[in-house]
Amino acid sequence: MSDVTIQANTTVAIVYDFDGTLAPGSMQEHSFIPELGYSDPQVFWAEVKAEAERQDADGILTYMQLMLQRSATPFSRADLAKHGAELPLFEGVREWFIRINSFAGSLGLKCEHFVVSSGLREMIEASPIGSEFTHIFASGFSYSESGIAQWPAVAINYTGKTQFLFRINKGLRTTWDDSGVNRWIPMKQRPVPFERMIFIGDGDTDIPAMKMVRLQGGTSIAVFDPREWAAANSREKMELLIAEDRVSYVAPADYRESSHLDVTVRGALRRMAPPAHR
Repeated sequence: MSDVTIQANTTVAIVYDFDGTLAPGSMQEHSFIPELGYSDPQVFWAEVKAEAERQDADGILTYMQLMLQRSATPFSRADLAKHGAELPLFEGVREWFIRINSFAGSLGLKCEHFVVSSGLREMIEASPIGSEFTHIFASGFSYSESGIAQWPAVAINYTGKTQFLFRINKGLRTTWDDSGVNRWIPMKQRPVPFERMIFIGDGDTDIPAMKMVRLQGGTSIAVFDPREWAAANSREKMELLIAEDRVSYVAPADYRESSHLDVTVRGALRRMAPPAHR
């Protein structure tokens, strides 16, 4: 870490979605859904969509409820942690945090990392990078005293993600505190102003968060799985995000040093740095 003195008012936050952003695909489909007996995870997601339509229900709550219903035996927090520990990551993700923190420090910035995800908190916490985050805001279950999952306790959908950006903006680290997130705090007193926030996401569930950060003066970056770039719908999705002013930049989800994403984030951090460090 750089020995540059960090000023009290120069904290920056990089906020990530998880699925499709830091890790390929949906976290449930790598090992959990196959354990439910689905050889093709898309069959499970088709059931989620059909049930959500039938009940006119929230899709995040529905997938969590079907996880509980389709499991032959009750699963625990420890079971989800086991699946989380096995999650694959995009190239360079493991080394990303220490390198970006060091670069931010050389600019006189303190860099904090957050997750705001529709995926499962328990899996993300146990993933190989779970300890890198200041806080993880994600969907999660309620548990019995013995640690058995009972029902969905937190479901973060696409519009719900924006409230967690305000929690980060105001320095909150809980999901339950509604009064805190609604409390007025003068802009200059907020720990992480939106103009010192970078949001990195990949898909439709991130659009409101990406656009809000960009419109509030921060930086939003849409990433895509490099292996899917050949697909026309992947390219079209990125084109629309740019055309509709949803994002500031687009880059492959390649977190290695000197990659397109690495250079983009370093440039955004340099722009946020005190003038003497730019």
